[in-house]
Amino acid sequence: MSRDSYLYAVLGGFVAGIFLRSFVNFGAGFALFFVLLGGILFLAERKTVLFAIFLFAAGLGMFRYDLADRNGPRSALDVHIGQSIEIDGFVVDEPDERESVTRLIVAIEQTKILVTTNREPKYAYGDRVSINGKLEKPRNFTDETTLREVDYVSHLAKDGIYYEMFKPHIELIAHGEGNWVVEKLFAFKRAFIGNINRLIPQPHAALLGGLVVGAKQSLGKKLLDDFRTVGVIHIVVLSGYNITIIAYFIEWLFSRLRKDLRLVVAAGAMILFALMVGASATVVRATIMALLVILARSTGRMYAVTRALLVAGFFMLLHNPKILVFDVSFQLSFLATVGLIYFSPLIEPKVKWITEKYRIREIVVATIATQLFVLPFLLYKTGILSLVSLPVNLLILAAIPLTMLFGFLAGIVGFITTIFALPFAWIAYALLAYELAIVEWFVRLPFAAIALASFPLWLVVFWYGAYGFVIWKLRPQNSAQPLPN
Repeated sequence: MSRDSYLYAVLGGFVAGIFLRSFVNFGAGFALFFVLLGGILFLAERKTVLFAIFLFAAGLGMFRYDLADRNGPRSALDVHIGQSIEIDGFVVDEPDERESVTRLIVAIEQTKILVTTNREPKYAYGDRVSINGKLEKPRNFTDETTLREVDYVSHLAKDGIYYEMFKPHIELIAHGEGNWVVEKLFAFKRAFIGNINRLIPQPHAALLGGLVVGAKQSLGKKLLDDFRTVGVIHIVVLSGYNITIIAYFIEWLFSRLRKDLRLVVAAGAMILFALMVGASATVVRATIMALLVILARSTGRMYAVTRALLVAGFFMLLHNPKILVFDVSFQLSFLATVGLIYFSPLIEPKVKWITEKYRIREIVVATIATQLFVLPFLLYKTGILSLVSLPVNLLILAAIPLTMLFGFLAGIVGFITTIFALPFAWIAYALLAYELAIVEWFVRLPFAAIALASFPLWLVVFWYGAYGFVIWKLRPQNSAQPLPN
């Protein structure tokens, strides 16, 4: 047996254990049983060594989930549910500004509370605050569009949030009690967004902030719903695609360097950019996924990169096992990366008629590959089938690199002088206006999207099984087959 077989047995077992434990809790004894059974089979019978490793790793996956879950629902604050209490804590993440409210994550020792408050006064990461209000447990709700129940409780629990307060009285006690580096990064980000807001009107500025630095600034519910309907909600926030564009641009700037040096420079730029925008969990995951896409594209070793992708996913789950089932961002990033690695080489020969100028063919291939690969999962999670998603993505994504470039230049030059930043801002504004116009035009079509009452899990599994069969049958015989450049 190859070393890959042992690696896949470990990773598969660990993921299976986390997956099972995400839905049912049989107690620590059940996980210990798996570990002991795997150990016994490993020592007793060589023919079952892979199965033994799988069982052993599954037990460890359950233990890891138990460890992440042990302090959550059993906090000392449970006795105060439904009561008005006063607590001191500090803001541990960047404030999430919505259309009419701001959401803060406030930590009290190891416990996190989601606090919904007014947009004014403003708070920042690292602020120590005193909160007086009614403590509640989060509740699931029904989506107004699809009429499906949203597992809001588990969505918050994956980030260690088990309590909510709605518009409590907040008193600021002190500033600057967070990590100094993170504070400076968020401060730079706020200043950058301030430059954008001075130069470009809303909602264009909010969209640009989401594209370039992952700004948590609301576009408004109607516009967000429009983006979901036409299947481009992923461009509103900083994603693996956006970060990959940045890396591609850096590669182009240093295109005269050796390929290996160019890869190192692009990777370094991506890491620095992730740090600049705050290095949140979502950004870190998107950066890792984008790094793997760049690696696959530069080396052409799809299967070696697949191993790297699985190992990267393993370490993400080791850090936070709850993202496997309850973090749609992680799931979509993982699936989109797989689609780029495996579908792109199959699609690229079929679209040779598309010009390579300005990387138009590359954008088309990447768009089709990711859209096809994430479609079954999106239907299962959202129940919304966007019939215009592919053309809208093709029309919009072609303009995203230039939008990000001129928007970034406008924000940076804005630190020096507004006058010199205005030309970059005008170009960025024109591109943003084009993108919003595309969304508004397609969303008016009566057949833009269909809401599905249900999309069964077994059909998703079957669909991805069919994808796997197609990839296996059409895979390049040489594992070093290059990806399209």
